Amino acid sequence: MPRFALKVEYHGKPFAGWQRQKDQPSVQGAIEDALARLEPGPHTIAAAGRTDTGVHGLGQVAHCDLQKTWTPFRLSEALNFHLKPAPVAIVDCAEVDPEWHARFSAIERQYLFRILIRRAPGTHDAGQVWQVNNDLDVDAMQEAANHLLGNHDFTTFRSSICQAQSPQKTLDELRIERVMGLSGPEVHFHVRARSFLHNQVRSFVGTLERVGAGAWEPQDVKSALEACDRAACGPVCPGHGLYLARVGYPVDPFMAPGHSPKDRLTGS
Repeated sequence: MPRFALKVEYHGKPFAGWQRQKDQPSVQGAIEDALARLEPGPHTIAAAGRTDTGVHGLGQVAHCDLQKTWTPFRLSEALNFHLKPAPVAIVDCAEVDPEWHARFSAIERQYLFRILIRRAPGTHDAGQVWQVNNDLDVDAMQEAANHLLGNHDFTTFRSSICQAQSPQKTLDELRIERVMGLSGPEVHFHVRARSFLHNQVRSFVGTLERVGAGAWEPQDVKSALEACDRAACGPVCPGHGLYLARVGYPVDPFMAPGHSPKDRLTGS
C-alpha cells in the first residue's frame, strides 16, 4: 500500500480550517474528496499542522495511502484536476516509506504572518493580510519579540481551548522585517519552532503589533510572558494574515535523489 507525501498550497478564505468538519468546507475534506475520485474510499489523510479558519498554506504537508501504484507526478496532476475549482493545489508529491508520517516525522514548522500598512482599503491583498492604518516600529517589535525566544511556559499566548498537554514550548525564531509589497509597506513575521500551541502565533503578532503602534513597551511583552496568564496577552490578530510556510523533516521527502523541479513540470 504505497504512501505519498503531498505538499499543499491553499487559500484559507473559503474553508473552516484544515481539519475535516461535518457541515463546513475544509482543506482536508477537499483533498479527501479528490482522492475518492481516484480510488474508492473512505480516505483519511494526516497533515503536519491543523490550520484555523481563514489561515493559508504555502507549504503544508500531508500524507495519504493508496491501493494503486501511481507516479508522484501523475498523482499530483490527477488530484489537482479533481480539486478544481477549490483554491487548493498539490505543488509537489513524493512516494515515502510506509512508516513516514507528515505530522510525527516533522521536526519544525515555519509560519509567515503579513501585516499591510495602508489606510486605503486593500483590494488585491484583501483576505491575505492583516491591514492596519498606523505605521509600526519594527525595531521595537523585534526587541519585544526577543523576549519570547527560547524555552518558556507560553500560557499567556495559548488559546483557552488549546488541547496541548503542556504550555511549555521552545521558540527557535521570531524575526520581524519591513518589506515593500505590491500594495504598500508590509511587516512580515517569520516564526519557527518544532510545534506550536493553539493561536500561539496569532497571539504573538497581535501583542507585538501593540508594541509597534506604541501602546506597549517591549518590556511589557516580557512581563506578559512571565505572568503565565491568558489575560495578560494582547489582542489576538485575525487568521487571514497567517501562512503555514514550511514544514521541516530530517530528510526532505521532496528533495530525494531523482526528484527535481523539472520532474514536477514535465512528469519525467
